[in-house]
Amino acid sequence: TDENRMLALVASLEQASEHPLAEAIVQGARDRGASLEKADEFESVTGKGVRGRVGEHEVAIGNAKLVPDVPDELATQAETLRAEGQTVMLVSIDGKAAGSIGVADPIKETTAEAISALRAQGLKVIMLTGDNRTTAEAVATKLELDDVIAEVLPEDKANVVEKLKAGGAVVAMAGDGINDAPALASAHVGIAMGTGTDVAMESAGVTLVKGDLRGIVRARALSVATMRNIRQNLLFAFGYNALGVPVAAGALYPFTGMLLSPMIAAAAMAFSSVSVIGNALRLRRADLDSA
Repeated sequence: TDENRMLALVASLEQASEHPLAEAIVQGARDRGASLEKADEFESVTGKGVRGRVGEHEVAIGNAKLVPDVPDELATQAETLRAEGQTVMLVSIDGKAAGSIGVADPIKETTAEAISALRAQGLKVIMLTGDNRTTAEAVATKLELDDVIAEVLPEDKANVVEKLKAGGAVVAMAGDGINDAPALASAHVGIAMGTGTDVAMESAGVTLVKGDLRGIVRARALSVATMRNIRQNLLFAFGYNALGVPVAAGALYPFTGMLLSPMIAAAAMAFSSVSVIGNALRLRRADLDSA
C-alpha cells in the first residue's frame, strides 16, 4: 500500500477520535500534506482500536486483536519499533493488513525526576498500560520502574487496582484517558492529568493542572504536612482541655482553694483557637519541592 495514501486514510478515520495517539497521527498526516476526507460509520472498539469507512474503503487501525493475520515482515517491523519504545498500530484496508504506524511519545524530562522522588519515599511505582509489552518494558527500563503490567484491557485496569488493594496496598492511580476512568475511581486516590479527558478528571479525586508528574510528589508532600499539622492541632486542643476542664470543675479547690475565673477560661479558649489557626497557617510556607 502506498505510504502517503495509507496515512491519509488512517488520519481521515482518526479525525473522529479524541485519543492523543489519534491526534498525533492526524497532525503527522497534515504535516506531510495529506488530503483528509470525511469518515463514516466510525466505531471505537474498546481496548482494540477504531474502524470505519473512508470513501470506498473499510479502514481499521489498532492492535493485533483488531487487525489479525499480519504478515511476518510487518510483524517484525512492528516489533522493532516497539523495542525502541514506540507505540505501534496496525492498519488494515478493506479487511487486509496494509501497514503499521509507529508513534513515539517522548518521556518528559520531569517524569524520571518525579518517579525517582516517589521511590525515594518508599513508594512502589508500576506502569499499567494497554500498550504492547515490548513497548511498555522499553519505557519501564528507561524509567527504572518497579514493575510493568502491559496489554491490559480498560475494564481490567480497575481489576488490577482492586487486586492490589485486596493485597493490602494503598493504591494511587494516575491516568488521563477515558480508559483510565474506572481504575481512577477504584483507587484509594485517583490522580488525573489536567491535559487529559474530562471523564478522567471527573473520576479522580486530584487533578494535576499541568499534567506534570512532579505534581504527585508535591501533592503527597502537602498531604503528609497536612496530616502532621492536624495531629499537632489535636494535641493543642486536647492539651488545653485536659488542663482547663479539671481546673474549671474544681479539681484543685480542695487542695489549693483555686477556681478558674471565667475570664481566664475565655482567654484560654481563645488562645487555643489562635494556636490551632496559627499552626494551620504554617502550611502556606511548606516547601513542597524539597519535601
